[in-house]
Order: sequence, then structure tokens, then C-alpha cells
Amino acid sequence: MIDIAVFDEHNLIVKGMAGLLSGVPDFNVIFSTNSRTVLTDKLKKIKINILVLNFYEITVREFNLMAQIEINNPHMRILVMSVVDNEETVIRTIKAGAKGFLGKNSTPADLTEAIYTLRNGYDYFSKSLTHMVLNRYISGLNRKDAGQNAEVNRLSARQLEILKLMGESLSNQEIADRLFISVRTVETHKNHIMQKLNLKNTVDMIKFAIKNNIINI
Repeated sequence: MIDIAVFDEHNLIVKGMAGLLSGVPDFNVIFSTNSRTVLTDKLKKIKINILVLNFYEITVREFNLMAQIEINNPHMRILVMSVVDNEETVIRTIKAGAKGFLGKNSTPADLTEAIYTLRNGYDYFSKSLTHMVLNRYISGLNRKDAGQNAEVNRLSARQLEILKLMGESLSNQEIADRLFISVRTVETHKNHIMQKLNLKNTVDMIKFAIKNNIINI
């Protein structure tokens, strides 16, 4: 079971989110609250796996809350949901300790996949956010020949396949279906890619793939 806590300042919304997540067999919603004080107090007493924070604005107050929670609960993973999903906000949220971010166009299926992905030890960002963060990088990119980059040769044929499918904005489940493997195997391959190339997250992997012409833009 994945133990989950949910925060949203609107009581009706937080109850709805808790109800939605409680309907997933592997999810165990330990508590949900619309109070920041209750949230921080409960996290001091109760160990959970995933904390879902839904913000309608993200200011210094929210960044400080995330940073403090992350410091006090290093083994818990924070998933942020927000209609404020511009590039600067997403990056600052990551720096504050969030391991996942779902923007305004995310679906319930994205929320479920994000929680599973975070519980398995990987970061998760919705497709639109991944490409948004890459836009500035891609615009000024000076592509190099992949055959001249020794790092590409360190990847297996299956790992290269997964990078290419990531470039098509496929989710972990969609990649698994395309390659006839499990979602866990996809996540394991992604982890091995990051280890081999000393990369930190999905955005870094896609940057690498674009730079080395594994993904064509």
C-alpha cells in the first residue's frame, strides 16, 4: 500500500481528491486537510510515502512550506499540483523539494501515474511541463553528431528505444505497452540511463537525447 496525505485549502476540493485517491486499490489516504497547521503537525507524528499539495498560487509562503516539509520528512516525496505552471515556478518548486509536478492540463490518470512513479523512487512531471522547461534549451541548442559522442555508446539498444519513445511524449505505461514490458521495467531502464550518464531527472534525459539526435525536434 502507498500511504498518502492530501492538502488543499478548499475543504470541498480536498475531500474530493481524497475520495478519488481512496478509490485506487493500492492507495491508502492516511489523512487529508485544508489547514497548513494541521498538515505540519500531523506530518511530525505520521509517516507517509507521498504528500499531494494542491496550490492555487505559489509564492514564497508555499516554497517555504515545501522546503520545511522536505527537511523534516526526507523519506517522503512531495507531489505538487497547481494551475500556476510556468517554467520559473516549476523549477523553483523542484528546488524547494518537490519530486513531481502536475500542471493545469493534468488528468486523474496522470495523478495516479505520478503517485506510482514517485513511490518507485522516480521524479514525475506532466508531459506539457517537460516540454515547456525544454523550450529555452532547444531554441539555442547546437546539435552534435551522436556518433561522435561516446556517452551514447554506453546505452543499450533498449535504453535508446526508451529515450526515443520519451521524445514522443509517451507515458511510462504507453512505453511499456509499446515495448511489451512492465512499467517497472521502463522505470528501471530510465534509472539506469540516469546512472550511466550522471543525469538527475526526465528533463535531463530528454535534453541529452535532443543534443545527440536521438530525438528529432
